[in-house]
Amino acid sequence: MPTINVARRLASRIINADIEAIHGLTTIQGYIPTRPEASGHAIQDFYEDMQAKRREETVLEVNLKAAIDASRAAEWKFYNAVLAMKESVKGQFGADSTAAQAVGYTRKSAHKRTRPRTAKPSPEAETTLSAN
Repeated sequence: MPTINVARRLASRIINADIEAIHGLTTIQGYIPTRPEASGHAIQDFYEDMQAKRREETVLEVNLKAAIDASRAAEWKFYNAVLAMKESVKGQFGADSTAAQAVGYTRKSAHKRTRPRTAKPSPEAETTLSAN
């Protein structure tokens, strides 16, 4: 017999079928279970506990989503404030200052200077130059 993985969630179709089964149990007269967890009262208690845990889970999910949104908004406020501070430092002290370097910019004088590219002659031009 395969091992049952109780760490995964049950499919909603299975839960719905089980709920229909306990509703059907209420119509049966003279049901006497041999196992205590299979009694009508125990099953009703388990059902109510499941419903309460689901409500609690929904509340926690809503609160988690709200906390995630608040955290994201705070991150963006912080990010925009740091950008404003960096631009302010660069505007006040200049792009080539050590103050700009201290807040994360690369000094302009530290950038490698680009040299203009010399135009390479095309192969056609090389043949005409060597022919002359």
